[in-house]
Amino acid sequence: MAPFPEMHNPDQNEDGNEDAFANEEDEFLTEDDLQEIPDEEQNPEDEMIADMDNMDLEEEPVKDDAAVVFSKHTDSVFAVCVDPAFSSYALTGGEDDVAYVWKISSGEVFMECTGHKDSVTCVGFSHDSTMAATGDMGGLIKVWSMASKEEIWSFEVSDLEWIEWHHAAHVLLAGTTMGDMWMWKIPSGECKTFQGSGHSCTVGRIMPDGKRVVCGYEDGSVKFWDLKAATALRTVAAHKGSITSLVCHHENVIVMTGSTDVTSKLINSQSGKILTTFECGASDAAPKTQEDMEDEEEAGQEDSVEALGFSKDGQYMATGTLIGMLTIWDMQVLKPRFQCKHNAGIVRLCWHPSSPSVFTCTLDGVVRRWDARSGKCEGEWTGHMSDILDLALVKDGSCIISASGDRTARVFMLNSAAS
Repeated sequence: MAPFPEMHNPDQNEDGNEDAFANEEDEFLTEDDLQEIPDEEQNPEDEMIADMDNMDLEEEPVKDDAAVVFSKHTDSVFAVCVDPAFSSYALTGGEDDVAYVWKISSGEVFMECTGHKDSVTCVGFSHDSTMAATGDMGGLIKVWSMASKEEIWSFEVSDLEWIEWHHAAHVLLAGTTMGDMWMWKIPSGECKTFQGSGHSCTVGRIMPDGKRVVCGYEDGSVKFWDLKAATALRTVAAHKGSITSLVCHHENVIVMTGSTDVTSKLINSQSGKILTTFECGASDAAPKTQEDMEDEEEAGQEDSVEALGFSKDGQYMATGTLIGMLTIWDMQVLKPRFQCKHNAGIVRLCWHPSSPSVFTCTLDGVVRRWDARSGKCEGEWTGHMSDILDLALVKDGSCIISASGDRTARVFMLNSAAS
């Protein structure tokens, strides 16, 4: 807050000199006389300061572009996903140790998923949307039937990093901070374990062929696993920092990784060869200003690649960093096409299914849409009062759902952006 303006001293004249007559009578006042003087006459300067303290300093309210607001959570909402078969339901998990399945069209609760003993940070629907999985930070994983609205399976591992459903079978995978990966058939619970090297298994993705899984680890390594044999096919020393994000190209060969070393790698999944390295910080085309660096230093902020993805047509890639730099890369020449600076860190990004545009959600509570061909922001959606922590796009691209630290999830219709 700016300092208070200089107050006028009633004991000074306009030239700044003390008025010789201002306090002439003060020394003759008795205690009884002072008791009869109203408070406001004793010290008008105190009254002025008090009035300024009580001034209405409320900021202009944030415009809410949400079509639906889900507000059943009583604490931060960490994770959100959309049912893949019908795009009718959303699943959210929060710091209140609860997950909810709710209708996207209305925000009506369909099922409450209780019994967790820590923050629910991982959620997911099976490929056919018949089951929902929820996992908490403490390692308790539960699977729920959408038909009966009841828990049908549970298992407890060490501290949980992620869960992932197989895209063609009722098979669930999970990675832990101990470095192990687990795989179960649901609901029988038949289990396989994939032994890590002791470094946290920070992220995992099932390859498009459905036969392999790729995992990123805290030590910067990437492992490709055979699901049937539960054996490692190859290990790639990819990064100098922890793996923070990972996606697979739809053609089943290329994997893209992001790391705390602020780089992204393209890796051939068949040979393990690193094809290229992308420097994802500010480039010469969009350098950091002195103000940017001072702001980062003051906030104690360290950069990392938190979000990445391939466009649906395969022409572009995108990376998003914790200091707010979105870079759109050209797949043909493997060079940056545009860099788009945000006011806050990028947490997630996702590509539209039928147009060359990418959505970002950031720690300033805004969802934005960027045109990969021009690098321009096509629109933005506001309404959140705190950080956006996760983002999910429905299959047809008609709406997007965000989860926030303001205890809500919001549904934004994508044909009604505020430009």
